[in-house]
Amino acid sequence: MGKKLTKKVTWVGKVDWTLNTFHGEELSTHKGTSYNSYLIKDQKNVLIDTVWRPYDKEFVRNLKKEIDLDKIDFIVVNHGETDHSGALPELMREIPGTPIYCTANGIKSLKGHYHADWNFVQVKTGQELKIGESNLIFVEAPMLHWPDTMFTYMTGENILFSNDAFGQHYATELLYNDCVDEAELFYEAMKYYANILTPFSSQVIKKIKEVQSFNLPLDMICTSHGVIWRDRPEQIIERYLSWADRYSENQITVIFDTMWDSTRRMAELIAEGIRNIDKNVTIKLFHCAKDDKNDIVTEVFKSKAILVGSPAVNNGFLYSIGGMLEMLRGMKFKGKKAAAFGSYGWSGEAVKQIGEHLSASGFELINDGLRLTWVPDEKAAEECVLFGENFAKTL
Repeated sequence: MGKKLTKKVTWVGKVDWTLNTFHGEELSTHKGTSYNSYLIKDQKNVLIDTVWRPYDKEFVRNLKKEIDLDKIDFIVVNHGETDHSGALPELMREIPGTPIYCTANGIKSLKGHYHADWNFVQVKTGQELKIGESNLIFVEAPMLHWPDTMFTYMTGENILFSNDAFGQHYATELLYNDCVDEAELFYEAMKYYANILTPFSSQVIKKIKEVQSFNLPLDMICTSHGVIWRDRPEQIIERYLSWADRYSENQITVIFDTMWDSTRRMAELIAEGIRNIDKNVTIKLFHCAKDDKNDIVTEVFKSKAILVGSPAVNNGFLYSIGGMLEMLRGMKFKGKKAAAFGSYGWSGEAVKQIGEHLSASGFELINDGLRLTWVPDEKAAEECVLFGENFAKTL
């Protein structure tokens, strides 16, 4: 059933407690998610976004309990990706002529997904739709995180319907940011930003500044995933501006894979060396083949520097490291330093190759890396510790 947010606005979405991965297997969602849809009742009635397709019939059935579908005057689609628009085909079978407001790219996206020629109305930044006492103001927000994305602002209620921006994959029936565990919430918000929006950080800053220039009062940010920000909604905006500006904490993350524990041992010894120099730095080690890749990306996002290690295999590095390096390349991190390390028996190409990947991905390499043969003995262990110490000193 719907949940009233204000006298005019009702949440009509779906909480998905069981979702473990998103975008296929691209993103882990340990805390589930929600698909937030909103119904506005003014002189005109407006539906903003829908839910993911597996829940389309449930969505339409529940929506009928809130309103006679024929009384929905407009539908606003802030973003065409199917977790937001998936219930549209089921809904449009009931009300096929209802105008759908979206960007030009939104029309392309919806037609591409559903091959339907619905009653599309193209909107641009600054365009307003009068719905009674309130107006809806549309703001194009391309690449946050798709080219078709836009925000919708509701005057009077002072609500920003922000779609993916400011969201989290976080299932809760409590609905609001001030009702859930704050540490858990902000971790999921950071994970969401790190894994989805980091490549578009320059656009994030630009768009936030643009919206702020409109001087619109803000009482609530209604996202498409996770909680609604009603308690000091500006706090998540401030976090986004911080996260988008070459964000880092006093943390070093060590990522490795290992065959016979030699590279694992190197990772631990390097971490020991770092600790010898900086007692206050946070050091986190991740076994790339075992630990969650999106959690690793989140920790890299937090880090001022990283180390990546792999043994040499087939004249290269282990495939789990290859996958992680490709993820890091796509994130387009800025302002972070890095180095490579690894063990080998018969050839030692991996360290050099990892370093090249890191450099090409925007990391500043601070040395040529450390490579050792076979299992580290006492002398090699000392080399690892010294390597960690020197790495820490350069920071």
